[in-house]
Amino acid sequence: MKAETVRRPGAVDRDLPARLHREMLRIRLVEERIVVLYPEQEMRCPVHLCIGQEAIAVGACAALDRRDYVFSGHRSHGHYLAKGGNLNAMMAEIYGKATGCAGGKGGSMHLIDQEAGFLGSTPIVGSTIPIAVGAAFGAAMRGEDRVAVAFFGDGAVETGVFYESLNFAALKKLPVIFVCENNLYSVYSPMGVRQPEGRRIVDIGTALGIESTHGDGNDAELVHRLCADAVERARRGGGPAFFEFTTYRWREHCGPEFDNDLGYRSEVEYLRWKKLDPVARLESKLLERGEALRPALERAAKEIGAEIDAAVAFAKQSPFPEEHLMSTDVMAEHAVSSEKTR
Repeated sequence: MKAETVRRPGAVDRDLPARLHREMLRIRLVEERIVVLYPEQEMRCPVHLCIGQEAIAVGACAALDRRDYVFSGHRSHGHYLAKGGNLNAMMAEIYGKATGCAGGKGGSMHLIDQEAGFLGSTPIVGSTIPIAVGAAFGAAMRGEDRVAVAFFGDGAVETGVFYESLNFAALKKLPVIFVCENNLYSVYSPMGVRQPEGRRIVDIGTALGIESTHGDGNDAELVHRLCADAVERARRGGGPAFFEFTTYRWREHCGPEFDNDLGYRSEVEYLRWKKLDPVARLESKLLERGEALRPALERAAKEIGAEIDAAVAFAKQSPFPEEHLMSTDVMAEHAVSSEKTR
């Protein structure tokens, strides 16, 4: 969702539910197309799909302006697109093409679009949390009213840098929003084998002195409402916020298939969560307003499908990076350059 103008606190956006639905549907259809195309073996990077989790990315990013910063981890497609990332560039990146947002050298887990304020994603668990804090610290020192948002999974709260980042953000009252997407599993490990019984993730944020809230991560309107309040508070110097949004990924941890047969989760659990589909839930609410909205929803799906067709064609027709570019934009290159100047 591309926010070109600064939002006015308290302004009523009557079109918001429809826009939230469209953005979730767009992410869903993009990833479902990846599912169809991946077996062709032209996408050679791993993909971590967020099908079932779209409401968090869309709800949170709808509360931001284009000038704000967003950081993500390995399951980043939804965050990238919700913040206004370029679909052509994302698809080209997944295909490893030179027109990709990272020049075709990063793949699905290394998306970036500085123009949209999406400053990067990496597969190292928890690694972008301190970078988001640093971006917020820099904005505060420059006197800017930008807000930084760090998206991460429940597994990231078990990293040391998570605690260090929240502590520093609380100490300096930084304009940063921490968004934990708790989909119950870190790869194949449930919460019960990773964290003490009875402790809620949201309570960790509270213990570190940050205003913390738990919410339904499959309710896009709720996510937006909570995040919008936190963002405006952060802009006014009110400090950081921490959210734990409970959700569920439908597909396997890594890849386009389903993995319920592995035994780490049951089919019954999967079907129970699938009934809470965030896209279908909001669509039902929209249709309750009247049957007249159905043609608009169908038209939106067709428009998104055409956009995806064009993005796939763009990616497939784009060239691969030239061989001499393999050593550019990497730390080794800068290290060699620095050595030569001494």
